[in-house]
Amino acid sequence: MRTNPFLDTYEWLFVLRWQSLLLWLLLIASAFIAARNWRQDPSQRSVAHATIWGVRLLIGGMWYQASTWKLPLPVSDAFRHWLEQSGEHASFQFLGDLVTEVMIPALPVVGTFIYFFELLMAVSLLLGLFVRPLALAAVGQGIFLWLTLYRAEAEWPWNYVFLTVVHILFIVIAAGRYLGADALLRRGREGEFEGGALRLVT
Repeated sequence: MRTNPFLDTYEWLFVLRWQSLLLWLLLIASAFIAARNWRQDPSQRSVAHATIWGVRLLIGGMWYQASTWKLPLPVSDAFRHWLEQSGEHASFQFLGDLVTEVMIPALPVVGTFIYFFELLMAVSLLLGLFVRPLALAAVGQGIFLWLTLYRAEAEWPWNYVFLTVVHILFIVIAAGRYLGADALLRRGREGEFEGGALRLVT
């Protein structure tokens, strides 16, 4: 049960359990990657880069938290409930049929796949690694959620529009190149930046 965002965040970060320990490892790794970019590339030392890094952390944290209510594997009661809601309230009949006739009967497989997909999304955004291709997959999931939960009274469809738009922006700006692992990989391929100019590594 949610209380307030400050207490809930505190409990997520500081109540000892394996989910919080894994999140801390990812946050520490993200900070290490950001610091390395900051040291190596002067062009990364900007408010814009730090802001996009912060936004990636927030959305990555959202994906991480979302993945946890798919537990325990292979079937989570919470995930089963929302999948049933998706089938019942889909905006188009064929989507409702897809959920009720294909996804729900295969719930152990679907639940396991969705858990690892959302965990992978969290890792990608928290570390800034392979952000563009995974954000593209997240766009697909956002659109699917928008269309399948569109008529659910307890849902606000714009939530999923905003989720989709955020990931479209991550694709357009290549958000992993802002204090992320994608910047390290790109710099490793193309050379090192020194004083704002590209110096090829020999």
